[in-house]
Amino acid sequence: MIRSEVIAERVERALIKANTEMNPEILSLLESYEGPFSDTLKENASIARKTGLPICQDTGFVEFFIFLGNEVRLEEPVDRILDSVVRKVYSERPYRYSMVRDPLFERENTGDNTPSICHISPVIGRTLEIRFLVKGGGSENLSRLFMLSPTATPDEIAETIVNSIREGVARGCPPLKIGIGIGGSSEKAMLLAKFALTREFGERNERDSYAALEERILREVNDLKFGYQGLGKGITAYSVHIETFPTHIAVLPVGLAVDCYISRRGRVTIEG
Repeated sequence: MIRSEVIAERVERALIKANTEMNPEILSLLESYEGPFSDTLKENASIARKTGLPICQDTGFVEFFIFLGNEVRLEEPVDRILDSVVRKVYSERPYRYSMVRDPLFERENTGDNTPSICHISPVIGRTLEIRFLVKGGGSENLSRLFMLSPTATPDEIAETIVNSIREGVARGCPPLKIGIGIGGSSEKAMLLAKFALTREFGERNERDSYAALEERILREVNDLKFGYQGLGKGITAYSVHIETFPTHIAVLPVGLAVDCYISRRGRVTIEG
């Protein structure tokens, strides 16, 4: 039995860290950046780390990917536990509440940044793994779904992704981390693209053909030369990650999701 308080404590620490401390790889790249507003970006990261203030005023919504082992027993549903963590973290700290109750008509703020968005996948074993993204509005608005011809080539997929990034990159606060989902259904492709953003920067797809496509798209996006915050200096993207799933013979769904230059994410693993 994994107690609720154990899950809550671990996720709380990870969520606070994601909002206040830059990933060391990102910080290292930022330290070498000498373009416009470089001092401001570096000072912002330093102040957040030292004071516990959020790195960005848009503390986003929290999206969880939960892998629940079939031998794991919980005291209460995991999504309920995670919502309680988000409520606590965002209510007790100077984090902006970004969730509205009704998406179209009233758009009244929920007042505690819940509900979070949870994707729960059953797996074999005694482990509970929780990955999460803290997604701001700028990067989230660059999400796209493309229903391509099933005869589309890798060249066409690369062109589609790069053109989409070109159209909106500056609004996403680059450098970007780029997630791509290929296959499944329309909603599965988007979920794969989001999950791809939980990967480490250096992770490559296990299949050489997709790994080569990741590297090609990254190279072509950086050739756009939008740079940090779209100001023309430095890299435009950190990394590209592709996730795939079998699909119907008559379709080729391709999902695109991106993270902003902070790339806020976390991962918690608990043995049951």
